[in-house]
Amino acid sequence: MAIDFQQVYQKIQEIGSKVKERQLSLHERQKQARSLLMAYADNLEGLRYKVQKASEADPNLRCALPMVEALNFHRDQPVSPEKATLIAADGSQINPDRHNSIQYGLINVGAIILRLNSAQTPVIRMDSQLLFDDELLTQSGNPLSEGMVALRRDTREREKLLDLAAEFELEGTPVITFTDGPLELWGEKGGESAADFEKSMSLYISVLSKLQDREVTTAGYVDKPSANLVVRLLELAIASDADLQKLREYHPLRGVTDRWLFGERFDPLLKSGERSAVFAFQSRSKDLYQNGLALLFFYLNVGTAGRPWPVRVEIPKWVADDPGKMNELHAVLVSQCRMLGEKPYPYLLHRAHETAVVSFQEKQQVDQMLELELRRKGGELDDISGKQTAKDRPGRTSY
Repeated sequence: MAIDFQQVYQKIQEIGSKVKERQLSLHERQKQARSLLMAYADNLEGLRYKVQKASEADPNLRCALPMVEALNFHRDQPVSPEKATLIAADGSQINPDRHNSIQYGLINVGAIILRLNSAQTPVIRMDSQLLFDDELLTQSGNPLSEGMVALRRDTREREKLLDLAAEFELEGTPVITFTDGPLELWGEKGGESAADFEKSMSLYISVLSKLQDREVTTAGYVDKPSANLVVRLLELAIASDADLQKLREYHPLRGVTDRWLFGERFDPLLKSGERSAVFAFQSRSKDLYQNGLALLFFYLNVGTAGRPWPVRVEIPKWVADDPGKMNELHAVLVSQCRMLGEKPYPYLLHRAHETAVVSFQEKQQVDQMLELELRRKGGELDDISGKQTAKDRPGRTSY
């Protein structure tokens, strides 16, 4: 038996004894959050000033920054475009594993291309990059971390979108691209990882610039978002000068989520198919994305009546500045999500994920191909660790 169920059960009972108390407290904070959103809905200049003061006190502050639309703004789903080229990309990876006999990594990106309202079947593309030898090392000679491999995967996803946008563009037909997850590039910005992040960031900005030059609509789709960016903005709205000096401990709306704020089940701020106002990110990384590349976001209720499901959609400013692109993206994402029924998610992103995912059997094939080639050419192989040998016993089905 791997779990001490008696110890876990005692904790579960303790949790259960406080459920009603926690729920009542949360309901009060939720009620306050909705009231604050309405009270400050049109006070955009005042909110921007408050965020500026807060960021001076804490440069690591991360929250929503109002743009031009009121906090309680909502827009109906527009009519879907008659013609558009949709491109979705997703990626997966095999991380280098010191327990294996061969050290390698793999970045796999899958993409789906669909022309709306055409007789053409979707086109599937894959891009598989094997990392070996010096490609597995940082500039100082240490092994790549899982985060570094993920950083390269994220960059490659956007590169793939650019490649496919150039290949499949048609004059007079908008190209709309999206990936799963934030548009903002994440990675370790300090220490040994700094050089790797800087290199990836430079490439990433270049790709975004080229997408802008081609007037390609691009977005990052964040399902079930956990970052409470707008709620944090509402907390700042009522913060005193003393509160601003201790922001990391200041959370009067703790437990209230952006998802609840925009998608409360019985009275959602966003009705089915509606989007919220567009916000900017207040974050330390915003200086990396300048002018038309500045990253913005909005919430979108892709659920149905009675089953709201708010998601966060991240976009560059050049998309937000074009009402036509905004309407096309809005309409396409809602339509894509409706294709999967009561559990909404963009159909093409689902297909891209299916294409990109690497199964355990495929990893074994890569292991065998590498081992065979190295042996054939006289290369040396290391031993598999005892831990890995035990894990690879019959019965394992996934990587």
